[in-house]
Amino acid sequence: MSQQSGATLEDVAAVAQVSRATAARALNGYGYVGHGTALRVREAAEQLGYQTNRVAQALRSGRLRIIGFVPGDIQNPFFARIAHDVDVALRRRNYNVLIASSEENTDQERQVLAGLRALNTQGLILAPASTEDNHHILELVREGVPIVLIDRLVKDVACDSVTVDNEAGAWAAVEHLVAKGHRRIGLLRDEAPIFTTQERLAGYRKALTDFGIAFDERSVVSTKPTVGDAIAATGRLFKRRTSPTALLTLDSVMTQGALLALRSAGLSIPGDVSLIGFDDFALATFTDPPITVVAQPTAEIGRLAAQLLLERLEQRDLPPRIVRFQTELIIRGSVRCLPGQMNRD
Repeated sequence: MSQQSGATLEDVAAVAQVSRATAARALNGYGYVGHGTALRVREAAEQLGYQTNRVAQALRSGRLRIIGFVPGDIQNPFFARIAHDVDVALRRRNYNVLIASSEENTDQERQVLAGLRALNTQGLILAPASTEDNHHILELVREGVPIVLIDRLVKDVACDSVTVDNEAGAWAAVEHLVAKGHRRIGLLRDEAPIFTTQERLAGYRKALTDFGIAFDERSVVSTKPTVGDAIAATGRLFKRRTSPTALLTLDSVMTQGALLALRSAGLSIPGDVSLIGFDDFALATFTDPPITVVAQPTAEIGRLAAQLLLERLEQRDLPPRIVRFQTELIIRGSVRCLPGQMNRD
């Protein structure tokens, strides 16, 4: 039979007089196939000009070295920067990085992790979508899958992790606002039950208590992690008769939404509302005024996560390494001292 273009696996199986499954095993090198049968299949493939899927073969054999990176939301500038740094660090060691966002949804996270494991990934870098719903992550750890958690921890899962002291960062932001005379301090948070949000909320509440300010749950608004939803949530907060004089936002997406909402409402920063955001991002330095932020060492997190994973791949019996960075309050121009208050900075 002459060679054909576009020959399929079914064509090869028909010529070799075997099943499609047998032809696949013979050509892709998995499972048992008798020597004579395997030779017949390969001859049929050559006769037809059939090209095996080399990528599929490499995936199954583990020769194509892949690391999975699962951020909470790849559109968030924080995770986008980490994805870049992880990719650069791992490519230097001849690993390929597959990125799949959980979109802060645990069901999607399960599906993503199952898909990455089906591709025979060598390890995972993961920002868990929930602190509590983590059985699927625990199972991977028990199976011996090398995992590094970034940004967040999960309950009862002992593995390598790179996080920051979120509670202390939020506390420092509130301390700065109180020092400027603010006592009505609003909070804009992501509604997802993630580790970072819970720690930052705890830091906010602790600071209020430490400075003798009663916690008012009406000053805390929760929203889905999109700029549009953050705009709407900020609008609701500042429609109150007694609205906050200052606002703390718990990530850069919330900060962007708050900026747009306040300006749409005709409120100036810091003249009408003082603003501090958690996470630094490019827009924060280009606004007028620039935004005061609680900055994480983002440039270090991705690099270190990649390093920990590479070390784990080389030495599986290492004890879990727990790294926690400190945050930095970067003071810019978005917080004003209220009248009658002494400027302490």
